[in-house]
Amino acid sequence: MRVGIVQLTSTDDVEANLASAEGFVREAAAAGARLVALPENFAFLRREGAPIPCAQGLDGEIVGRMRALARELGVWILGGSFPEARPGERRVGNTSVLLDDAGAVRAVYRKIHLFDVDLRAQGGGAYAESERIVPGEAVVVADTPLGRLGLSICYDLRFPELYREHARRGARLLAVPSAFTPQTGKDHWEVLLRARAIENQAYVLAPAQCGRHSDVRASHGRSMIVDPWGVVLAQAGDRPCAVVADCPDEVVERVRGSLPALRHRRL
Repeated sequence: MRVGIVQLTSTDDVEANLASAEGFVREAAAAGARLVALPENFAFLRREGAPIPCAQGLDGEIVGRMRALARELGVWILGGSFPEARPGERRVGNTSVLLDDAGAVRAVYRKIHLFDVDLRAQGGGAYAESERIVPGEAVVVADTPLGRLGLSICYDLRFPELYREHARRGARLLAVPSAFTPQTGKDHWEVLLRARAIENQAYVLAPAQCGRHSDVRASHGRSMIVDPWGVVLAQAGDRPCAVVADCPDEVVERVRGSLPALRHRRL
């Protein structure tokens, strides 16, 4: 029941990003991970507001490279997110793809909540994700060998009703691939991840971007795996890396059995 998460410092160089991602997936797989999750924008992270020239479909190079890697290593891979070309749309999808150990696409999730915020008062920048990204509409929970996995991306983390729906649909793990800003990450990242784990009594897998991507873009990092009691099992530092942790399903059973808050809800 070992899982791995990968922390990257992606840029606008797709080939370099894919090579880095592949290397860390191999490292996690060698450490025994059966499922390895990559961060948001793992294949391409642009300057805010810049064009996205590498947008492509599920049959493109980005997903194709990850499918081949999953087959080669015999592991499940969550491609945190990549820019998906959407037919008839000038904007792209911020899309997460779950691949099984044979390289087959098992689930596709498109980011629902888009990051349109102004952090200049906090020393950051202004972001308008909706100008380039078309929001998704579907809640996605997928079966994996480790249990049902609820899919989300970054800013979704601030909307607890999404994760409660994951739990209602049987999720025992929650994926939050992200590229949190330094300004929000230092105060909110760990608090929100642990809260989602505690509220839903599920593991949280949060692979993240870290460091400086360009002269105007940086990410918080500190990728982590959190258990259903809210305990941080593994945490990355401030550099690209892979970390792993064991996530036995019996911990979910024990927590939900001893503190059955999900059954006590009254609306």
